[in-house]
Amino acid sequence: MEFLQSADFWIGLVKIVWINIILSGDNAVVIALAARSLPPHQQKKAVFWGSGAAVVLRILLTVVAAKLLELSFLQIVGGCLLLWIGFQLLSDDEEDEGESKTYGSLMAAVRTILIADLVMSLD
Repeated sequence: MEFLQSADFWIGLVKIVWINIILSGDNAVVIALAARSLPPHQQKKAVFWGSGAAVVLRILLTVVAAKLLELSFLQIVGGCLLLWIGFQLLSDDEEDEGESKTYGSLMAAVRTILIADLVMSLD
């Protein structure tokens, strides 16, 4: 427990937290894109549940990060998955342009947020 009294430990911890905050900006974009297709009253729920589940997922991924980094070509697979998710989020699935706006489901938005966060956490 002496490491808790070390300045190097606290400086390292602050650096890790700061880098994580900086790199998490793309998650906000994904959450916004995933929630945009929901009705207004479900958008806040999607952001809350998606963000909460993403935090839990991050904690779990932190535990297994060392083992994941030992896998070959993990960053290539993560990059390909990110491209696929980006394409899915930005593509317009609306074939009926003259029709009224349809909304997606809350669970689909939360699922998209979780998958995107998982993939972004891998790389």
